[in-house]
Amino acid sequence: MTRRYLTAIILSLLLSTYSLNAEPSFKVVVLGCYGGPKDTNISGYLVAPLEANEFIALDAGSLLQGIEVACAKNSFQEIKTNLDSELNFEVEILQNHIKGYLISHAHLEHVAGLVICSNFDTKKPIFGIDSTIDFLRDHLFNWKIWPNFGSEGKRPLNQYQYTRLQIGEKISLPAADMTVEPYVLSHHGSYECTAFIIESAGSYLVYFGDTSPDALEAEKNIEKVWRRIAPLIRDSKLTGIFLECSYPDTMPDSDLYGHLKPKYMMEELQKLAYLVDPLSPETALQKVKVVVTHIKDSMTKGVYSKQVIEQDLKKLNQLNVEFIFPEQGQKIEL
Repeated sequence: MTRRYLTAIILSLLLSTYSLNAEPSFKVVVLGCYGGPKDTNISGYLVAPLEANEFIALDAGSLLQGIEVACAKNSFQEIKTNLDSELNFEVEILQNHIKGYLISHAHLEHVAGLVICSNFDTKKPIFGIDSTIDFLRDHLFNWKIWPNFGSEGKRPLNQYQYTRLQIGEKISLPAADMTVEPYVLSHHGSYECTAFIIESAGSYLVYFGDTSPDALEAEKNIEKVWRRIAPLIRDSKLTGIFLECSYPDTMPDSDLYGHLKPKYMMEELQKLAYLVDPLSPETALQKVKVVVTHIKDSMTKGVYSKQVIEQDLKKLNQLNVEFIFPEQGQKIEL
């Protein structure tokens, strides 16, 4: 073995080690991580560049409740309390450090906190695809379910400025040094949901709202997201995937209603792995953390859906994926 060849091997190993242990680029504060039926811990995440304290919300099922839990866990310790403020610290976070909302779809477990807390919030944008904005305008902020805090519809109060996203078109997010690129998902039949590809300074993560597996839908929308992010993973630019897994594998397909279970989650990740590296799919996703979201808790005594889903995924995990099961109030660096 020549010295040049040995040097090349050592350099390759060093670069590989660096890539696997690269510094994180994002911080995410978990405001809610379940999909119900309990209403105190449902889909809501705050994301910001690692050194920033201005966040964008990814859904807002839990909002102020989640902020309170996160404060108790010191997940906002970088933010200093304004001693001159008459507001509780949690409300300061809500009003001054959340700069906008990315709403994947208008189902209640993704928007309940946004609606309930709107009385205490400040002016900021709500980002969503057309169907999401239409449903918020027509069925929530409409002076029947709730006052119209939006910028469209009957007698708008213009607290929230609706910003309509175009599929595949990247736009800047306010005061957070991030961009978002939306892709449509199939959430049971013709109902649309959204995946958001978030970018900051050349680093990426992707957040999926609720989604049916491509195997059960005519449109292969998850595959479109995979094809978009596979080159990013190959170039070590994408570090995290937030992907829902609502039910254990014992749930019949007929009762999924537009959600994933471990069998389908792993099938989808297998497709992504082959797109990233068809020769070595078993190692293709080793640099990406997969955050498991939207677990619907069991109301049966002694049955804990999170534990069952975690076991199901472990049995099926031939890709050596690092799964993260988030907890409310937790801060995650990706």
